Amino acid sequence: MKKIIGIGEYAVSKSPDILVTLGLGSCVGVCLWDKANKIGGLIHVMLPNAPNDNVPKPAKYADLGIKLLLDDIIKLGGKNFTAKVFGGAAMFKGSSMDVGKKNISSVKEQLKKYGIKIIAEDTGGNRARSIEFNLDNGEVMVKKVGGGEKVEIFKY
Repeated sequence: MKKIIGIGEYAVSKSPDILVTLGLGSCVGVCLWDKANKIGGLIHVMLPNAPNDNVPKPAKYADLGIKLLLDDIIKLGGKNFTAKVFGGAAMFKGSSMDVGKKNISSVKEQLKKYGIKIIAEDTGGNRARSIEFNLDNGEVMVKKVGGGEKVEIFKY
């Protein structure tokens, strides 16, 4: 079953589900997967850091959201994780606030903090992406839009 994850949201599930998020511009999609148990999760991070720990939608932020995602995958039975990271584009030319770059940096910092290795990445650039994360085989299909549509598969 396909589960759609909106901006600032996350979901965890088991095989054979497919987790989908659309329109990753400066936002970053993080896929965590436990290969042995075929359990994983996907978060659609909007901003690098929360202003405090008591925000209404903590999954919007890399610093709070990745911990939530990880905790929920562990509750589902996940143990050993790898990560795939997508998005973080510079969507506004000439903008001094490169939110995409800051999001990528914050996501990587959080994954390092929890000892999770990034095994595939498609970040930066200036094109939006949508992703489909298959929990059965760990594959992530990336659709790039804006400047010639392109589809890539990031295998395990």
